[in-house]
Amino acid sequence: MTKLYSVGLGVGSQNRNGEWLEVFYPQPLLNPSEATAGAIANVLNYQGGNQAIALTSEHMQPLAEALETAGDTEQAAIARAFARSEQPLVATLLDQDSAPSSVPEAYLKLHLISHRLVKPHGTDLTGTFGVLPNVAWTNQGAVDLAELPERQLQARLSGAPLEVSCVDKFPKMTNYVVPTGVRIAHTARVRLGAYLGEGTTIMHEGFVNFNAGTEGPGMIEGRISAGVFVGSGSDLGGGSSTMGTLSGGGSIVISLGKECLLGANAGTGIPLGDRCTIESGLYITAGTKVAVLDEAGKEVKTVKARELAGQSGLLFRRHSTTGRVECVTNKTAVQLNEALHINN
Repeated sequence: MTKLYSVGLGVGSQNRNGEWLEVFYPQPLLNPSEATAGAIANVLNYQGGNQAIALTSEHMQPLAEALETAGDTEQAAIARAFARSEQPLVATLLDQDSAPSSVPEAYLKLHLISHRLVKPHGTDLTGTFGVLPNVAWTNQGAVDLAELPERQLQARLSGAPLEVSCVDKFPKMTNYVVPTGVRIAHTARVRLGAYLGEGTTIMHEGFVNFNAGTEGPGMIEGRISAGVFVGSGSDLGGGSSTMGTLSGGGSIVISLGKECLLGANAGTGIPLGDRCTIESGLYITAGTKVAVLDEAGKEVKTVKARELAGQSGLLFRRHSTTGRVECVTNKTAVQLNEALHINN
């Protein structure tokens, strides 16, 4: 029997040289059944390893039949739909969770996160940024940058100008998957590979990078950088930000626990435990000197913020007169406005 870590039947875009620009997987699978994995492997003569196998229309009928025999009617339906496609098709089979070495592999792993099959840091994305090409994302799909001028001219001559919405390695998530129970005010600000848990609201200025996201529910009006995961019931105020693991080559994984609050224009460069608050306008980095106060408001000691990383029930504030950064016990948890978090 064949065992696979993940498999996906995908349709995507290539440049004139046959190089992949992007891949859409309508229903990626994590730890597929041995019957499904075996059906795909047998039809494609898969011999093991992490592979992206180009598909042709001749593959699709036997693949659909093999999947139906294996009892996987959903994947069989995808195979039958692909038989009518004139776009490049691919089957990506991963027998282990290792760093992606091709565009189809990278896109499959990004899909796994956005489909909520794995959480951020739950799959190996090492080197993904280098694997993906920089692409012009247009109203006619992904376009190789070297081919863009000609495509723009052709579009102009046909009377339908080409709209380039962005130039980036990562597309917006909602062109590939829209998770249930979320609100996204500005879809271009959520990249494919973001994880949005049930009840998450991303406001117009909110941003969620790849391999990052929210457990949900939560109200996000700030920036969730690459690698950052925000616990349930936590809110990021307008203009707030989190320091990503890619920033400055740092290896510390930044996260927020449950029921945390980053005030407007606040930020954190250390992991926070549960029920922590950083007041508006205050950015805490690992090296920030923090005066720790007791319940009577007297200073106990001064430490660098990294020594408080991961602790729960903390309130970080700046003294309005001296400007000193202080930390006191946060007696109250963040109470979410329930009406704002109903996304049905």
